[in-house]
Amino acid sequence: MRKNKIKGFEIVAILSAIGIIGWLITDFYGGMIINLLSYGILIIPFIILYLISIIETIISLIKKGVKSTRIKLIAHGIVIISIISLNIYHSDLLKSKAVLTAVLKDDLFHYRLVFRENGTVENQINGFMGFSETIYGKYTFEKDLIIFSEKPYDNNFIPDTLLLDKKQNAIFITKNKKGKFETEKVWLNYFEIE
Repeated sequence: MRKNKIKGFEIVAILSAIGIIGWLITDFYGGMIINLLSYGILIIPFIILYLISIIETIISLIKKGVKSTRIKLIAHGIVIISIISLNIYHSDLLKSKAVLTAVLKDDLFHYRLVFRENGTVENQINGFMGFSETIYGKYTFEKDLIIFSEKPYDNNFIPDTLLLDKKQNAIFITKNKKGKFETEKVWLNYFEIE
């Protein structure tokens, strides 16, 4: 007969699951890889504990059955549900349909603008060492102009008005001194339409 006492491997399963979920949450704060590299001394022990816990849970499940491994299975199940939820959140399943996507690549970052049917835009920034961030904004099309009512960037890198040139398959972002868009493709003055 099982007592209600929590055993050592159950504590390991719970603590390692909490650590892994905490690491998953860092995806919203710059990316999991960059945080692993920055805070590896904190994250790697949880990863090792989690791997040990999974192996021990599988062995216990085979030897003792589901009843004696219930707490460990719940802890690992919550991690799996968290991973699935994170992937669903980052996918397009719950988002409005994309009507236009364009990319600007520089030496350290890739900026992907995703314009959606509902008037929202995502600036998906991916950078060096696994850095990732998504900034949201709102836009409207006016002829060949894209006008942001909320800019999808936290500085002046992307202006509040862009020029959509479908002939050149580009969205131009820079203007000359006269206030006209520069429509010659040069480095860092346009997004390439995908």
